[in-house]
Amino acid sequence: MKDAGEKIDPSKKLSDAIRDVKNAFADRDDVVVDMREAHRMRLDLLAADLAPIFADVPADMDNFDFVVSSGLQPRLWIDAVSHVAMGRDRRTYRFLKDTRIGRVVLAESTEMKLVADSVTRYVAERIVERQRMMEGGVEPAVAGMKRAEVAEAEPPLRASTQGKGWSAFLSGLGLVAAGALVGLAVSAALLWDRISAMVLNWRP
Repeated sequence: MKDAGEKIDPSKKLSDAIRDVKNAFADRDDVVVDMREAHRMRLDLLAADLAPIFADVPADMDNFDFVVSSGLQPRLWIDAVSHVAMGRDRRTYRFLKDTRIGRVVLAESTEMKLVADSVTRYVAERIVERQRMMEGGVEPAVAGMKRAEVAEAEPPLRASTQGKGWSAFLSGLGLVAAGALVGLAVSAALLWDRISAMVLNWRP
């Protein structure tokens, strides 16, 4: 096979050179087409193996694709962010997912069943996540138990708050009384001379 960048013999006519370049591109295109067809054939086999799984997905879930796309690199799309593609060796299945931090490999194997099991698990997780989202993220029974526990805890919390209020009131009243007694004692000490004189001058 001649490469498109191969040097052309200057003794040849331009038409011959053009024909040689076209033949080189045609040979290369044949290789690319063969690779693409081989990739698509393997992905079609995987899609056929997963067909029962795809058929069991609830009809109201429209976020799955389940289609083999054409192009230079065929892909079996599971949803908008995940797909299965073939490796460079044309035999390795690669289950990939696009995330915020980049593309990650969820499964990679030359055995179709292992990748099919990984795709099945992924589909099941997405279905469960959607169900939990619709149910509020928790099971109703668990939510009921949590509400009962809070209801039982509320009365002691209110009683404790009321007890603390009375305790604070009585403490404040005690401080006021103590302050009054101290004030009276100080006043009596300052006026002791006058009080003593009044007592001595008093006659019955």
